[in-house]
Amino acid sequence: MPTSSLSTSPLSEIYDVAVVGGGINGAGIACDAAGRGLSVFLCEKDDLARHTSSASSKLIHGGLRYLEHHEFRLVREALAEREVLLAKAPHIVSPMRFILPHRPHLRPALLIRAGLFLYDNLGKRKALPRSRGVSFGASSPLKPEISKGFEYSDCWVDDARLVVLNAMAAREHGAHVHTHTRCVSARRSKGLWHIHLERADGSLFSIRAKALVNAAGPWVARFIRDDLKQQSPYGIRLIQGSHIIVPRLFDSEQAYILQNEDRRIVFAIPYLDRFTLIGTTDREYNGDPATVSISEEETDYLLQVVNDHFRQSISRADILHSYAGVRPLCDDESDEPSAITRDYTLSLSAQGDEPPLLSVFGGKLTTYRKLAESALAQLAPFFPNMSARWTADAPLPGGEQMNSRQSLVDALCKRHAWLDAALAQRWAASYGSRTWQLLADVENVEQLGEDFGHGLYAREVDYLREHEWATEVDDILWRRSKLGLFLDATQRNRLERYIAPAVHVGVTSAPAAHPAGELAGVAVQPPATAP
Repeated sequence: MPTSSLSTSPLSEIYDVAVVGGGINGAGIACDAAGRGLSVFLCEKDDLARHTSSASSKLIHGGLRYLEHHEFRLVREALAEREVLLAKAPHIVSPMRFILPHRPHLRPALLIRAGLFLYDNLGKRKALPRSRGVSFGASSPLKPEISKGFEYSDCWVDDARLVVLNAMAAREHGAHVHTHTRCVSARRSKGLWHIHLERADGSLFSIRAKALVNAAGPWVARFIRDDLKQQSPYGIRLIQGSHIIVPRLFDSEQAYILQNEDRRIVFAIPYLDRFTLIGTTDREYNGDPATVSISEEETDYLLQVVNDHFRQSISRADILHSYAGVRPLCDDESDEPSAITRDYTLSLSAQGDEPPLLSVFGGKLTTYRKLAESALAQLAPFFPNMSARWTADAPLPGGEQMNSRQSLVDALCKRHAWLDAALAQRWAASYGSRTWQLLADVENVEQLGEDFGHGLYAREVDYLREHEWATEVDDILWRRSKLGLFLDATQRNRLERYIAPAVHVGVTSAPAAHPAGELAGVAVQPPATAP
């Protein structure tokens, strides 16, 4: 499908805002701006959430460890956002309890209790329970010498889907979203930005806009330097974070936050019912953000931290999948990568009658909505007729009229008695109330079309291509459905053949198939940037 197939209005018009970058910040700003009545154009050189925004620890969290760096404003904002996002997207955001094992030589109990007291009270907390002390018995998955700890609340999120849902919301408010479309240059002329773009097939086109937002993530400074021919107002430090996925280490639904001797922390998180997600690392990165992958040292580090805590030890042979991403953090001259602020910085450039350039440095998944509000506040003087803030109470696509996942599953199975309960669960957790749209006019399982494996039917594939900008196999398996961990190479090849006839000029052709981990015990590592 062409990159513009989901954006039907002419490209010759003058947009209010052009956004470069289809990660969480770009999609969030496009969504907010479109909902305020501005005309919006968003371009992304790859797939939505292709890089940093799909390589996270998949948490909506206040950042407990940020308290040690005295980032109280960031933590307060993030804590409040947990419950906002729970209400906005109950299908992809869910509460999760975290166990913090106490290791007295690393942090004294009094310090942890003080931190958790702040964590409980800094932000607005209604749905999430308070923290508490816990003791571990013989059934604990932790080593016997770890006998006490603490438990607190945060949230889990499907990070890539959060980006896609914001892009969908932007489109439903009139924005034009173009994936596989790169901004190659932009210049100011006669009070407008003249923006030149290149599609994946090499064809070029141009648009004009009254304001330009640079949300290029790891490429934010490079875009200013190479494509805008300007000097970046801030330095950027690229910090690599890597994760591994192993078979499930423990039966409980709680996640674990593990302290290490270097005072960094590593999460061990229940993932997709059958796995444990382990990460993240923090190290300086100087290469191409598009080709980042986990290093040998990072792998050893994550294995060591887990083996220091859990009875069940793991090795490289247990790793089913790994992924890595690059966080673009605003350079605050911190000595240690883990100490660099995760807060965001917005830089507005405009003099006289020049059209504004707003560049986004840093940020984190949890605070994307507040970042977008701050971005629109900076652009407000240029758009006096812009509407007021609106995103705090507006559900994201699929979150409309949804009380809980289980109630939706029950309703789906009642209406479609033939529907497998596990499939209904997965769809409810991915598409929410939009599952009714996916099932429109479907009366039996045969009408779902070909099953490519593990309940990925042609009907869902078609829905993702038509409504969610999915054009390649990895878009579907890793960023839309998370089924990449389940399908084997044969099943993946069948999916590749199915979507190939619909790939038109203007869309990056599907890459060669990568082997996916068969759960029969084969340990392989698909593309490092596809979590």
